[in-house]
Amino acid sequence: MLKVLRPLATVIEGFIDRIGGLTAWIALVMIGLVATNVLLRYTFSYGSVWAQELEWHLLAALILLGMSHALQRGENVRVDLFYARYSPKAKRVVDVISALLLIAVALAFIHLSLGYVEQSRSIMEGSADPGGIPYRWAVKALIPLGYGLLVLQQLAQLFRLLSTPLQPQEAARV
Repeated sequence: MLKVLRPLATVIEGFIDRIGGLTAWIALVMIGLVATNVLLRYTFSYGSVWAQELEWHLLAALILLGMSHALQRGENVRVDLFYARYSPKAKRVVDVISALLLIAVALAFIHLSLGYVEQSRSIMEGSADPGGIPYRWAVKALIPLGYGLLVLQQLAQLFRLLSTPLQPQEAARV
């Protein structure tokens, strides 16, 4: 029964991979923008509030869209001091509990951020600085989107964990 979840996990992870590719392009654009801003500032004494704010907006997009991809790739920060010594069954229990807790936290972030984004959109919040970027609600909308991607990634992880049986020799070492 749980094996039907594996194809769904594959679809979700494929989607997260495509988002990860997008974040790579965002990083490239951000590097180019920062280099251009520094060159203009120190060579021609020209600065732009809009361009500097765009750096921060791209950084927010990079982090919020990239965190699910980093988690999928195992590039998140973990403390393996105790985990490395656990049996395969204990590791699976820890992984399932961790996934469920992360889903709960991500859902809380989504719930709390929706009002924040809606308030910003309703007043058409923009930059407080002259020459800054309008539509600040658009970058704030990345908060629930990024945490939604995190929920999807953790669901895919749960589907994989629950649909993969322990190997007989792993179950015997428990």
